[in-house]
Amino acid sequence: MTAPAAARANPFRTRTGCLVLPSILSADFARLGDECRDALRAGGDALHVDVMDGHFVPNLSMGPVVCAAVRHAAPDAFIDVHLMVTDPMHWVRPFAAAGADHLQFHAEVARDPAAMAAAIRAAGMSAGVVINPDTPAEACFDALEHVETVMLMSVHPGYAGQSFIAGVLRKAPTIRARMRPGQRLMIDGGVSPANAASCRDAGCDVLVAASAIFGAADRAAAIRDIRGAGG
Repeated sequence: MTAPAAARANPFRTRTGCLVLPSILSADFARLGDECRDALRAGGDALHVDVMDGHFVPNLSMGPVVCAAVRHAAPDAFIDVHLMVTDPMHWVRPFAAAGADHLQFHAEVARDPAAMAAAIRAAGMSAGVVINPDTPAEACFDALEHVETVMLMSVHPGYAGQSFIAGVLRKAPTIRARMRPGQRLMIDGGVSPANAASCRDAGCDVLVAASAIFGAADRAAAIRDIRGAGG
């Protein structure tokens, strides 16, 4: 039986150092269950699920049914869902019912981040806010007191395998300076062993990686390299 969200350990709270979240966007979907379990065995701290509506971003991907499949395959895993959608409020309860633990919404579409975060918490999940590469750091400030994580997109969201946009790291110290102890600063998009140290040095302590993990011959080594010696 799958444990309720409240019974699953939240690695954002329980683990120290740098966390690495494999993004299943680059997994082999014909073997999704095996891929999820393998990424966790290789050292992934949680599973990251990217949800795209074809409107906010120019692609379609993974709805609640896929999240539920991930939950079935990895009943004890912590599932982080990134909503790249125009109407995130509409999807709070469906993803809670599908087994999500942490739900992230974009500052660009959240008119009332406090209400959005409250709805996520009321559904039994923790909340995070995300900003796109071209969005200034200030766009997430209204959400900061209501969320557990802030995530910087280091590619333009919509597709896996894009090149890392190093300039987004300039926003990290500004955001980190306003965050309270215990909040996590995440980064997602083109993260790999080649740029992970720069992400960590900028203040990011949760690194999301897709093709750098699922495309690696040695996934455990890739996760170790992304995490760094101090993770």
